[in-house]
Amino acid sequence: QVQLVESGGGLIEPGGSLNLACEASGITVSSATMKWYRQGPGKERELVAMYTMVTSSPYYKDSVEGRFTISRDDAKNMVFLQMNDLKPEDTAVYYCNAVRVASGREYAYWGQGTQVTVSA
Repeated sequence: QVQLVESGGGLIEPGGSLNLACEASGITVSSATMKWYRQGPGKERELVAMYTMVTSSPYYKDSVEGRFTISRDDAKNMVFLQMNDLKPEDTAVYYCNAVRVASGREYAYWGQGTQVTVSA
């Protein structure tokens, strides 16, 4: 059974930093495409950052490029999202997502989400 558990969210002032963590079980993060999504109030869920097992260059949404960094700790089987210079528009529930391919099919898994609120 695959489980993804996010942590690290909270209330932070603009300009502050948070480091989100995603602990995976039942799946190996180095053998999956790991993604961070977010869903702001009244908005659709959007892809923020992605770390594939194929490419060496992570993907970032334009509005977070240079401020957010996705990383992976294979020994701990965890993925992180370091968020710096946070802005009110970064307020959202952040979700960890894992995609693996088996027998020609894609399987996607989601965490429960962690709330990030950026406000003075």
